Amino acid sequence: MTVESEPQLLPRGELAADVLPAAARLLGCTIEADTPDGQVAVRLVEVEAYRGADDPASHSYRGRTPRNEVMFGPPGFLYVYFVYGMHFCANVTCLDDGDAGAVLLRAGEVTSDLGVARARRPTARRDADLARGPARLASLLGLGREHNGVDVTDPASPVRLLAGPPVDPATIRSGPRVGVVAAADLPWRFWLDGSPAVSPYRPGRVRDRSVTLRPK
Repeated sequence: MTVESEPQLLPRGELAADVLPAAARLLGCTIEADTPDGQVAVRLVEVEAYRGADDPASHSYRGRTPRNEVMFGPPGFLYVYFVYGMHFCANVTCLDDGDAGAVLLRAGEVTSDLGVARARRPTARRDADLARGPARLASLLGLGREHNGVDVTDPASPVRLLAGPPVDPATIRSGPRVGVVAAADLPWRFWLDGSPAVSPYRPGRVRDRSVTLRPK
């Protein structure tokens, strides 16, 4: 009889890498969170990479601020931000301590109790839509401002990143990031081919200056 091993946390050292290999490594990993309704977990199927001073689409492009400080390390922490005055989005930091970089968690497939997930996202039309898009993913996991700076490599953390087996490189696709205007053509969005939870591509557009631009 084969005994299945317990899922292991992703080691911090695997995130102490440039944003592109770190993003690809996160595909297939599971992020789980303790919510008021019970534990919710999703297998990551879509992510976006954001680097520091050489990436004008990144929050850290103009340097360290109280808002983006988590992006400057160490790796393995959540960087959570509020967007459009409505939604939270979550990133996992990477690169070495002091170098700004993070990977936006764009979409995932639910691997925990679907009943709990559906109760948390009752407006989702399909199970594939439960964590399809960064705001939905964060909402499903109950991630908010209080989770900014949480260590996802700590077993005692309320949000944990579990190491899935590395995915077959042949199943990884890449393309432009969604909704950004600056550095719009960089193929820094990565996803698993064939997953119904991958969000649709929408190019960025310049918004009216009276409206806050979508941050990354």
